Amino acid sequence: MNAAARPHNRVALVTGAGSGIGAACAIALLADGWRVAFAGRRADALQAAIAKAGDPYGDIDQRALAVPTDVTQHSQVAALFDAVVRKFGRLDLLFNNAGMGAPAVPIDELPIEKWQQVVDTNLNGSFYCIREAFRVMKNQNPKGGRIINNGSISAYAPRPMSIAYTATKHAVSGLTRTASLDGRACDIAVGQIDIGNAASEMTERMVGGVPQADGTMKPEPRMPLKSVSDALLTMANLPPDSNMLFVNVMATKMPFVGRG
Repeated sequence: MNAAARPHNRVALVTGAGSGIGAACAIALLADGWRVAFAGRRADALQAAIAKAGDPYGDIDQRALAVPTDVTQHSQVAALFDAVVRKFGRLDLLFNNAGMGAPAVPIDELPIEKWQQVVDTNLNGSFYCIREAFRVMKNQNPKGGRIINNGSISAYAPRPMSIAYTATKHAVSGLTRTASLDGRACDIAVGQIDIGNAASEMTERMVGGVPQADGTMKPEPRMPLKSVSDALLTMANLPPDSNMLFVNVMATKMPFVGRG
């Protein structure tokens, strides 16, 4: 338990909360005093993440909610947001985190089905969640809230053989900018956290070596998940009249800055 934190009534929703970055950030929000809805495809993974959080304030049943959700299905996303409002009464923060990658193969060998799956999850799913967050936040009292989209270093520069993931993460930046503009009228702040090489299941392959821009295979350094959750908490706890539009948190020595 964070000794400095006190439980409060602010409500957060984290998608992709069953593992990796999503689980780490949802657990950190709980410890920071938020009420948190954990959303993801697998109910067992969501419950395991909540169990890992422990019971920092002695009322975990009142502070945490698991909602199995496939973000590629708009009807399930709408039901997710309705469940959050029924449980907690409002929504103050959406961490729009759910995402996936594709195999590192040449463009002409990427199956169309895999392309569509990545677009459905990373782009369409992100939009569905933003849309529903706007619906809730603009109509609650007091109105407004904050949305943080999970972008990526790939929102700026691609890895070799990553066209589906890179294209969708560039698109997420467009969602962030437009929603930030449109959110002004209803007191909704929208920002993006761009993460490079956090130590999660998705980046385990980097330890053994991943393709580089010069055609070589090299291992890459990773950073602790806590670095991501700390950055997210900083963004989440800003006052309503302040916003971090884009935040980049990355392993210090990863090959991003420079020519690679």
